[in-house]
Amino acid sequence: METTTIPHRVCDIDWQNWQAADPATLLFVIQEGRILLIRKKRGLGAGKINGPGGKLEAGETIEACAIREMQEELCITPKNIRYHGDNCFQFIDGYSIHVHVFTATDYDGVITETEEAEPLWADLDAIPYDEMWEDDQYWIPVMLSNQSFTGRYIFDGDRMMDMELALHSDNPES
Repeated sequence: METTTIPHRVCDIDWQNWQAADPATLLFVIQEGRILLIRKKRGLGAGKINGPGGKLEAGETIEACAIREMQEELCITPKNIRYHGDNCFQFIDGYSIHVHVFTATDYDGVITETEEAEPLWADLDAIPYDEMWEDDQYWIPVMLSNQSFTGRYIFDGDRMMDMELALHSDNPES
């Protein structure tokens, strides 16, 4: 049986033809100088702080996935949703995930802890990056500055081995 070796550097992957095993989303509610985060209780990144999100279901749009995941994880429906960019993760064990990132400025419902997630608010100047995936410290500030981005990352388990973060102009005229 032939095994494929996963490159350990971003520049060694043909990102134009790369396809993730799983398309997924993250959605952050940002209000009054704070960001709504979760402590994941299960799945990829269990125990880490992250944003609500998860894998795309068949026939679902990326935005619908982001809304559904927030409803499932925190029992709220986000409002005023904005797309910010995407992160492509390749793990050296072969797993890959393409995460589309959104923010919302409001929500309906009552934030509720579920079997999947424990909610927590963090001040924008005190985001607990030391309890999050290593890449978050690079792209979340870009998202918070309302700039679009594409991130590419190589991980060995929880350890980031390499990364590339490209910023995009939201205005093609500039």
